[in-house]
Amino acid sequence: MRKLATTELSRKNIDEFKNTTRLPVIVVLDNVRSAHNVGSVFRTCDAFAVEKIYLCGISASPPNREVMKTAIGSTESVEWIYFTSVEEAIQFLKKSDYQIILIEQTDESISLEKFIPLKEKKYALVFGNEVSGVSDEILSLAHVAVEIPQFGTKHSFNISVSAGIVLWELFKKLK
Repeated sequence: MRKLATTELSRKNIDEFKNTTRLPVIVVLDNVRSAHNVGSVFRTCDAFAVEKIYLCGISASPPNREVMKTAIGSTESVEWIYFTSVEEAIQFLKKSDYQIILIEQTDESISLEKFIPLKEKKYALVFGNEVSGVSDEILSLAHVAVEIPQFGTKHSFNISVSAGIVLWELFKKLK
């Protein structure tokens, strides 16, 4: 066994990537306070060829130094839009026929492995603040809440880890 060299990874350049078929998913970051988390989510969205990222509220946006450091160039490959409020972003997405999925533990959430996305639909995954989760005002605007099963004592993942888990699961189910 040997590690592959960078030249062996068949990486696309930015122009090739922009013409790639995208996963029909927009990731919405609802007041994510850590710019490093935002940058990490950019990298994950690049890896799964996500359609776009919506940055809302206090979520840092490029060219923030910490975002750029963690994103390592993926801010150039993944389209993004900033909204002053997550509610504004959700209303915009609903008008564009996206299914709004909160990644949150609620009294009505379903476990990630039981969530079956339909290939003909478009999805918006909303990841909330590291401390308070998704904003209360958008709970009633969502189609469903999905939670990642957890078996330890904390029942909490870092937002960038959550994004990786959920996007991988959707990628497997939609491809």
